[in-house]
Amino acid sequence: MERILTYSEAILEGTAQEMDRDDSVIVLGQMVDDPKPVYGTTRGLAEKFGRDRVWQTPVCEEGIAGVALGAALAGLRPINVHIRMDFLLLAMNQLVNMIAKSRYMFGGRVSVPLVVRAIIGRGWGQGAQHSQGLYSFFMHVPGLKVVAPSTPYDAKGALVQSIRDDDPVIFVEHRLLHGIKGHVPEACYTVPLGRARILAEGADVTVVAISYMVVEALRARALLRQAGIAAEVIDPVSLSPLDIDTIETSVRKTRRLLVVDCGWVTCGAGSEVVATILERSHDRDAVPRVKRLGFAPTTCPTTRPLENLFYPDARQIAQAAYALVHPSAMPWLPETETEPLLREFKGPF
Repeated sequence: MERILTYSEAILEGTAQEMDRDDSVIVLGQMVDDPKPVYGTTRGLAEKFGRDRVWQTPVCEEGIAGVALGAALAGLRPINVHIRMDFLLLAMNQLVNMIAKSRYMFGGRVSVPLVVRAIIGRGWGQGAQHSQGLYSFFMHVPGLKVVAPSTPYDAKGALVQSIRDDDPVIFVEHRLLHGIKGHVPEACYTVPLGRARILAEGADVTVVAISYMVVEALRARALLRQAGIAAEVIDPVSLSPLDIDTIETSVRKTRRLLVVDCGWVTCGAGSEVVATILERSHDRDAVPRVKRLGFAPTTCPTTRPLENLFYPDARQIAQAAYALVHPSAMPWLPETETEPLLREFKGPF
């Protein structure tokens, strides 16, 4: 019988199991011991492991990043929790100039086993400063690994792997994923970084979906069946390192690639996927047709109608995939109405 947990419960279980296994694992961040403990992902940790291993931090992202770096250099394995990725911008000097570069600048004599959990995505009108998916910033920086699992199974396994990694990892969580349910083994396990997951097979178009967009891509796949199109859906899981080989193998089969991102298209994670696939296509006669989807090119809006235009959804993904398969056909939009899974978001953060 399958054991079902939510994404939040999977993260909590993975964290607790690693803290049980390794006394050097600590958790610090805003609200980690709050009655609403970061969507439940830190619930009970302070009571179980004590305030010397789990503690609330002040609103001082740059300073706390420095504390986490110092702890990692001293032999601990910190998990620094940020309830919004937007405010990692306040710690960019530590993250980019210090955390990412310490191993290199000390000639490999030190390691920085630090996990930075950062939550992205829409909620109930989070607006311009609380909804951004800025993980492509960190993909750009050598020395940082970036992980964005979409399923509870991968959330637990990738988190455990990230905690055990001797290099810093930006662990990206979309707030709408925290209520998603899936199979999660009780035993501790790891999901390797740099290995994509094929979630559904198909021969007509490859859809690479990042983080929560996996949910919308799988819904789009069901809509595409109305038009007789079989989409192959791939979750990269790890964005840096990126398993481009799995994606390339799929694109060689389908000859079409659609990448759906939880960020803006310009200089985004999807751009990296498309550019790398096209570079690898130069030795072949037929270059695949490609398309990127992501945020509309404007600031994140607040109202629900504008949000629904700003964020890609299953219908938009299905329409874009159909156009790749039938480039000369009239535009097609599936009749089935779909709504983003906002019911999974509990708020207020």
